[in-house]
Amino acid sequence: MNDLRAFREHLHNCLVRRTDALFELCDAVLAASNAPSPAHLSLEAVHRRGWGSLYAALSKGSLDVEALQDLLAQQPLAEGHSGSGPRVYAVDQSPWPRCDAEASPGRGYYYHPSRHSAGQPIVAGWSYQLVAEIGFERDSWVAPVDARRVPPEQDANDAAAEQIRALVSRLARRDAGGSEPPLFVFDAGYDPVRLQQDLEVCHAQILVRLHSTRAFYADPPKPERRPVGRPFVHGKKFDLKDPSSWHEPSAEHCSEDAGYGKVRVRAWSGLHPKTRRAGERYGSGSAAVARGTVVLVEVERLPRGERRRKPKKLWLWWNGESEPALGLLWRGYVRRFDVEHGVKMLKSGLGWTTPRVRHPEQADLWTWLVLAAYTQLRLVRGIVADRRLPWEKPLPIQKLSPTRVLRNFASLLPALGTPARAPKPCGRSPGRPKGKLSGRAKRYPAIKKSA
Repeated sequence: MNDLRAFREHLHNCLVRRTDALFELCDAVLAASNAPSPAHLSLEAVHRRGWGSLYAALSKGSLDVEALQDLLAQQPLAEGHSGSGPRVYAVDQSPWPRCDAEASPGRGYYYHPSRHSAGQPIVAGWSYQLVAEIGFERDSWVAPVDARRVPPEQDANDAAAEQIRALVSRLARRDAGGSEPPLFVFDAGYDPVRLQQDLEVCHAQILVRLHSTRAFYADPPKPERRPVGRPFVHGKKFDLKDPSSWHEPSAEHCSEDAGYGKVRVRAWSGLHPKTRRAGERYGSGSAAVARGTVVLVEVERLPRGERRRKPKKLWLWWNGESEPALGLLWRGYVRRFDVEHGVKMLKSGLGWTTPRVRHPEQADLWTWLVLAAYTQLRLVRGIVADRRLPWEKPLPIQKLSPTRVLRNFASLLPALGTPARAPKPCGRSPGRPKGKLSGRAKRYPAIKKSA
């Protein structure tokens, strides 16, 4: 409880303009479970201001983003770090659909798994990229540390590299550079070559899933005599779908897991892919070639609930400063899917994408408030009682899901108190001057990315 009170005090200090209104708005998000609109949040008892101050706080309020990022980074996921291994972070994108918001600038077209447009899983809106710490416990808890809106004209790989460099810098200031480099896990939508080149001097490890149709190459053998013409760049081919092209692995790990059965992990180091860009391919000699480690994960079965599907080979690309810890890599990628459960909780439980704000800056401010609310749920885990439906199984307090913690969080707010000041009476608003019209808002078409 003391940790939660300290977090709330620091959160209040991170808010710059409309401080008290923004703080009470964050409390209203926790008190109201999945409100249909922001106006319904003003009906909560913890929100002592009118509904007009709620919208004014989103349009005119501001916060210190760097201070809030430092505050979130100081709340590690206890289950995700044992003190001896590196911290593991997952990076993932999620769209905020704004299909009919023609007056909202900065929209683009993004993939959406459940909403379609003209028969395609594409929606118009904003795209946010989240970085969250993940653990190895079998639950749906994550620790979000950063969120950034990626404009349509910016590449997601470049945005991810900027987020990682900023996070590694914050962790280095806190740990004084004595910890192991953190591991960042990506899905197959990211380019491992781009990430590796952008993070070349960064104290971090990357783990990216590969498509099974890719091929890599070893370094060419050194010629006995001076070659005529341009020397070879690629050596023996390593085709992921052709086992006959696989040579002896440089490292191997075998273990037994309760959910996956027998697990075999093999790694081939010193491989590089072919790149289409001449600068990446030849650049400044051999240093321009992106070399890394290709990892193959094979499991005996899938966990309970997914065993009707046959397990497939999992190919990963790893790059780091030292030798890869294969036992950590495969478990780190398997737990990457927890960040998707976290995004679902942010949207369905805390109403992340519910407000129909016009400007993307308002969406950024609301996103930070939702991340701060989710962090408070995680800090109170193990304190609140379990309120479950009749058909739900009883769980220990330490194993409660975010949804169950949210059900009982409102009962703790009176005991926690609030650093926000009471509202002052301001009288009746004069409203819009007589005869003045707002006019038609400017239209902004959604931006299409060029191939």
